Amino acid sequence: MTIPMEKKYKKAKWLSGEALQIAVKRREVKSKGEKERYKHLNAEFQRIARRDKKAFLSDQCKEIEENNRMGKTRDLFKKIRDTKGTFHAKMGSIKNRYGMDLTGAEDIKKRWQEYTEELYKKDLHDQDNHDGVTTYLEPDNLECEVKWALESITMNKASGGDGIPVKRFQILEDDTVKVLHSICQQIWKTQQWPQDWKRSVFIPIPKKGNAKECSNYRTIALISHTSKVMLKILQAKLQQYVNHELPDVQAGFRKGRGTRVQTANICWIIEKAREFQKNIYFCFIDYAKAFDCVGHNKLWKILKEMGIPDHLTCLLRNLYAGQEATVRTGHGTTDWFQIGKGVRQGCILSPCLFNLYAEYIMRNAGLEEAQAGIKIAERNINHLRYADDTTLMAESEEELKSLLMKVKEESEKVGLKLNIQKTKIMASGLIISWEIDGETVETVSDFFFFGSKITADGDCRHEIKRRLLLGRKVMTNLDSIFISRDIPFPTKVRLVKAMVFPVVMYGCESWTVKKAERQRIDAFKLWCWRTLESPLGCKEIQPVHSEGDQSWVFFGKNDAKAETPVLWPSHVKS
Repeated sequence: MTIPMEKKYKKAKWLSGEALQIAVKRREVKSKGEKERYKHLNAEFQRIARRDKKAFLSDQCKEIEENNRMGKTRDLFKKIRDTKGTFHAKMGSIKNRYGMDLTGAEDIKKRWQEYTEELYKKDLHDQDNHDGVTTYLEPDNLECEVKWALESITMNKASGGDGIPVKRFQILEDDTVKVLHSICQQIWKTQQWPQDWKRSVFIPIPKKGNAKECSNYRTIALISHTSKVMLKILQAKLQQYVNHELPDVQAGFRKGRGTRVQTANICWIIEKAREFQKNIYFCFIDYAKAFDCVGHNKLWKILKEMGIPDHLTCLLRNLYAGQEATVRTGHGTTDWFQIGKGVRQGCILSPCLFNLYAEYIMRNAGLEEAQAGIKIAERNINHLRYADDTTLMAESEEELKSLLMKVKEESEKVGLKLNIQKTKIMASGLIISWEIDGETVETVSDFFFFGSKITADGDCRHEIKRRLLLGRKVMTNLDSIFISRDIPFPTKVRLVKAMVFPVVMYGCESWTVKKAERQRIDAFKLWCWRTLESPLGCKEIQPVHSEGDQSWVFFGKNDAKAETPVLWPSHVKS
């Protein structure tokens, strides 16, 4: 029996038909053992392949410049990603619950359904005794609210199970608004949702770790765009209550706040502790599948305690009741199954709901009233949060352990469990290793906090060096574009500002830049301009200045020896 060979396809998309024909001849000659003929064909193939690649890159660069000239920013950066060959993870074989590899299409689909059904299975003790209807109704929705919600839906997003894109609704805007307003009003009054709006398509996105383990994937939910109109309206009504309940230590999914603010807060606290010669202890908590383990009935009780109106809570309760989902794999979609817990990662309402869930945990843990923490300006700070990422801090090891055990206990009461393997402790002083539930909590000297490397001694040199290396890597990946003569110099400068400088200057708000680091940054800037082969010469190029909050700053000759290179947003300045 002859085993058929798998047909080979060309790997390089720039190879022409002529090059492929020579490659076939070269393979045949090699099998016959004709060395001289093989050398000749190989040299011919290499020559034609270089020509094809040069022509391909030239055409790509011309398209990049055309998109830039026409102001098509999305197409511009998409073409750049295609040109430099961005890596896209592919889902291959996975392991079953016993650790055996699965390669068959049906086996992989069944495994994903088995895993997600178990992950979102409803807890037996989480019983719901509510009838699902409330008599008191909030004021009706207006047609202008529906129009606002429709216009605010982000374009170019993947469709849900119905496959209807946002553009379809915007073709007949006035008629669409009237129809959607009628549907939203019916939902608002009856508090019952269409079953299609309760359906989600899960897309597994790989995280760190073994890609064969289903637990190392994040399941992002694709939901119907029509349902997002009602969800936007509901979110706007919830937001006023959420903003009132959340403290300023929570920066996750809040307007005017972000990861940069929390990173800067951590760095400044470490810096002040060193200034006053105090030891400081941090615990970076990681929850296991936090968004997927939210108990629905516990969530409704929390919303009631937080003062959310019964009508809004009832709408949310009925939205989550009877939810169905399917998993889209590389081998097709699984069967539909029921969702019994968790908030959908990808739903507009999930950030608000989870923030209230996490706030309930911290209140019950008594962190606001606890004496443990860092004393700053007559205020005690013992934790910072960004959604489910919680950082505990204290001035002694005993205080930190006490805070951690309180948070762990209250989290487990509402269904959230700490991932001890990913929970880390960082301290400026001596610390003894801890054991929680038989597992050792790792003590580290540095920690990657929202993309920035934070060290126990608060030194920024390591992070600045790392950022400069990342910037050089981006510049190197874009070499084929920067050396092209089909792209004018102003476009190359724009690409450097848009794709290289933000990578280097991310988190620069928290840097304390000394003379040596300033020289490194200046040298990197000049290296970037030299790479572009500027006709003006590096000395004549003006430094890049900050514009708005999302910006980067390079230093001039009159800078002090140590400065923070940033223009802060207004809420941080105050």
